[in-house]
Amino acid sequence: MDKLEAKHNTNDVVLKMQNVRKSFNTGLPNEVEILHGIDLILKRGEFCAVVGPSGSGKSTLLNIVGLLDRPTEGSLSICGEETTRMDDHALTRVRGHNIGFVFQFHNLLSAFSALENVMMPLLGEAEFPNKEMTERAAMLLDSVGLTPWRDQPAYQLSGGQQQRVALARALAMNPALLLADEPTGNLDTKSADAVFELLRKVSREQGMTVLFVTHDPSLAARCDKTIKVVDGKVVDDKEVDDKVVS
Repeated sequence: MDKLEAKHNTNDVVLKMQNVRKSFNTGLPNEVEILHGIDLILKRGEFCAVVGPSGSGKSTLLNIVGLLDRPTEGSLSICGEETTRMDDHALTRVRGHNIGFVFQFHNLLSAFSALENVMMPLLGEAEFPNKEMTERAAMLLDSVGLTPWRDQPAYQLSGGQQQRVALARALAMNPALLLADEPTGNLDTKSADAVFELLRKVSREQGMTVLFVTHDPSLAARCDKTIKVVDGKVVDDKEVDDKVVS
């Protein structure tokens, strides 16, 4: 057992990265390395903020953790499964069952209802919608306070409501890891706070690990841990002082 993992119970480890590097234009004269040997472990139920200046590699890091991109070097395990040698089919399976995504831009299907948008990930498991899917989607919308709007087309919802639909959709497969890339960036202060508190609530109640990219220091201060990325390296990985966490 390496030093990074020694303080964690292996069964509690949701994400493990070892010496992860990412380069673009590999082998060409203009090759550039964006991530430089990232080591990171996240355990079940942790609520973590990723902070750092623009261009520091935060989005690249999140894409690799979400299995949307592959590292050039190093290893990446999700819920105990080493992913770096998996084919695309296997990566899709791990991503679909273990990872949920909430983005700054909601990426909802605007003409579809809130309920239909939440059901989308569930349709990967069956050819047609069924009663169980509908009931789960309805339950998730209720958990984010949107039952009265379940049949509203997404384009008729406010920004805060759309982001709550996106959160409900991300929870559809009950993932172990939820990735949120500036999910409050386009919201007013009140809506941003409501979405953030929903993320916290879900993490606490379901034991879900959340990796939350933000430029807002006040939100980062309310997370359990801050991970600071500068120039493609993790320069700080520490728990937030208990007095700061609300």
